[in-house]
Amino acid sequence: MNPAELELRGRMRGRELARAEAAEVERGWRDVGERGTVLGIQAVVVAATMFGRRPVRLLVAAIAAYYTLTSALARRATTEFRARLGLATGFADVYRQVRRFAQCALDALFFMRGKTEFFRVTRNGHEHLAHLRDSGTGAILLGAHLGSFYAMREQSGREELLLHPVVFTKNARRFNDVLEALDPTSTVRLIEIDGEGGSMGFMLTIREKLEEGGLVAILGDRVQPGAKTVKVRFLGRDAWLPAGPYILASTLKVPVYFVAGLYRGGNEYELYCIPFAEQVVLPRRRRQEALQEYAQQYAELLERFCRDAPENWFNFYDFWAKPPGEDDAR
Repeated sequence: MNPAELELRGRMRGRELARAEAAEVERGWRDVGERGTVLGIQAVVVAATMFGRRPVRLLVAAIAAYYTLTSALARRATTEFRARLGLATGFADVYRQVRRFAQCALDALFFMRGKTEFFRVTRNGHEHLAHLRDSGTGAILLGAHLGSFYAMREQSGREELLLHPVVFTKNARRFNDVLEALDPTSTVRLIEIDGEGGSMGFMLTIREKLEEGGLVAILGDRVQPGAKTVKVRFLGRDAWLPAGPYILASTLKVPVYFVAGLYRGGNEYELYCIPFAEQVVLPRRRRQEALQEYAQQYAELLERFCRDAPENWFNFYDFWAKPPGEDDAR
């Protein structure tokens, strides 16, 4: 093959890579496929079991570096998020944020196996959860893709809380399946979103768990397909959040608490539980306005925690993109 043909093939390959990168940037969070195989994830579990947390952190650091290099979507999304906070946006800065996510994912393996001796966990507001447990009151715990849900989950098991996380597992099923297999005796029961978060069966399941005095954990920062949304201001720009948690709380007349499990580095985790609304009220004549107020309250809490611990933000997609077919609010 002569030099001209080699150059032509190189250009064509470059265009293909550019098109693939552009397509990745255009995708939303639901369409970002899970990377890695069950075998690969299980290999990390075996390594963590054999060698412990510290050596395997070197492995996940390498995985994070590969992901940062190969995912234009993650780089662009993280760069925009950090820029809105006035933080450095170089490759090393983006990599540190992706690595923080990988470290939390690794620690999830230890939390699920009850290996809590590796960690020091500080709790803020746990008295609210204790009161809900002792009184048998169901409630919605409103979180975000911020820090570690598994640190909060492990603590709920210790305190005998009936926790029911609502999860969208399509783009992380392999990882979730491996984690669930690590702790088959857990009292935590996942409620899977079936692709239609407003379906009757899904709603009845939520109602049943709340009436039993359970705590239904919902991550309120990502919009499901076809779900009702509310426009808010987040980090100085319009963003769209799901209205479902507030409609659910209003319909079932249960209190709402904001929760977060921040990873502070090293072996430090800090858990938060903050009263959000004793009762969500959506008056008929100003229903949309009331929804917007609750969603904005959530956005402001989320922004406060992002400023406190920016590297705990794990939304590696265009968070501010308007959902398809979305007007200002539906």
